[in-house]
Amino acid sequence: MASVNRESLREEFAALKGRFGQLSSDGKITAESRALIEALLMLLSVLMAVFMEKHTPKTSANSSKPSSQTPKDESALSHAGPHAKGQVYDPSRSANTRTVETVAVSKVGACEACGEDLRKAPCRGHERRTRIDIVFEKVVSHVDAEIKSCPHCGGETRALFPEAFSGPLQYGSGIKAYVLNLVIAQMIPLQRVQQTLQTLIGQVIAEATILKYVLQLDRALARWESMAIERILTRPAMHLDETSIRVAQHNHWIHVCSAGDITLKFVHEKRGLEAMATIGIIPRYGGVIIHDCWASYLSYEHCAHGLCGAHLLRELTFVVESNGYAWARNMKRLLQQTCARVSQSQRKRLTPRAYERLQKHYRAILTRGGRELPPLPARQNGQRGRIAKSDAQNLWERLKEHEGAVLLFARDANVPFTNNRAERDLRMSKVKQKVSGCSRTAEFAQAYCRISSYLQTMANQGYNPLVAIQMALSGQLYPETG
Repeated sequence: MASVNRESLREEFAALKGRFGQLSSDGKITAESRALIEALLMLLSVLMAVFMEKHTPKTSANSSKPSSQTPKDESALSHAGPHAKGQVYDPSRSANTRTVETVAVSKVGACEACGEDLRKAPCRGHERRTRIDIVFEKVVSHVDAEIKSCPHCGGETRALFPEAFSGPLQYGSGIKAYVLNLVIAQMIPLQRVQQTLQTLIGQVIAEATILKYVLQLDRALARWESMAIERILTRPAMHLDETSIRVAQHNHWIHVCSAGDITLKFVHEKRGLEAMATIGIIPRYGGVIIHDCWASYLSYEHCAHGLCGAHLLRELTFVVESNGYAWARNMKRLLQQTCARVSQSQRKRLTPRAYERLQKHYRAILTRGGRELPPLPARQNGQRGRIAKSDAQNLWERLKEHEGAVLLFARDANVPFTNNRAERDLRMSKVKQKVSGCSRTAEFAQAYCRISSYLQTMANQGYNPLVAIQMALSGQLYPETG
């Protein structure tokens, strides 16, 4: 069926139920027939709800396939940065090149109006115009170690080379930072990175050398990652999400933990509890975890839970479009209005009395929704397995069971309405996979996660990625070596 006239179908079904009710009240239907028809109508109502859902197309506006581009979330106190793209670069942290600045003065010789000589007249001001350019300059440093022969014993002695000159040819930290920025942050394929470097320095850096730089930075960031884990465990709320990635032609999962200006990503073969236990952050965390109601997250009962409102709004939109339930429309309006109130509030939360009113309104909508949804068919004797339910029924049950997690954003100022932070932190990983196809080994997949976590965290603090990479390679991240 290409299209369905939903309104006429609902009206026709309601009319049939009305006629049946009238015939039953007039005594024109036997008790046996009435019980049978009521059972059929109940089953038909469930089938019609599922039918409507199956014939409602899912888009980014009413589902999570793909994740929607939602507006900036202002329902919590802390953010990673404006529009979640990191803080605006701080000049003291973003300067990555030597700046040569010159000022030339264009002098006035004569008056344009009368031709009077103005060369000795005082200047009362300047108007400035500026041009910024880049000069591509390859810096080549040679160290010539002296070789001398001893006149006494005839032995030959060679002078020592500086520590930075460990072989016949090596590349400096600037080239390493530039290459790693292209590979990790800009997600450019290795072959194009080689071509880019060749246009700048006139030499081709081997692919194996580029991969060696990746592993070198990965090892340099091991200590930083441990410190970041300890820091994120102290945050009051943490965003969680996961997405699939191909590693050596097999499906793996990238797990992200984000809080404040910290972003941490890890790769694992599994998606659920086994991966979370191996990563070891959630089992040690005692704050609020914000997620999309994935069952593995809900199993951690020692944590408070906050559910992503963006996911709920999309699902409610789908229920309204497919079956037109009033309870779903009212719930969507309530969540949107509450999010706006919290965002506009200076304390980013409702007062206790306002929260009580919100709870009453929330429960009243679900109570009316329970009457509006079709009743579920009774389980037959010996029947096993789950009872078939519509998406609307599943959503209604989830909203009722997890009321506290759905409304947590309204009473905890540290909990935002959505989980968009974690989704944005993962989004570029999918772009990386589209560019590269897959990671060759788990080692390089984990290196990508650690390095990209570091670069995103430093970007949230206002650092230029080139400066951040040089800081990591030189050990300047740690006070005792800075």
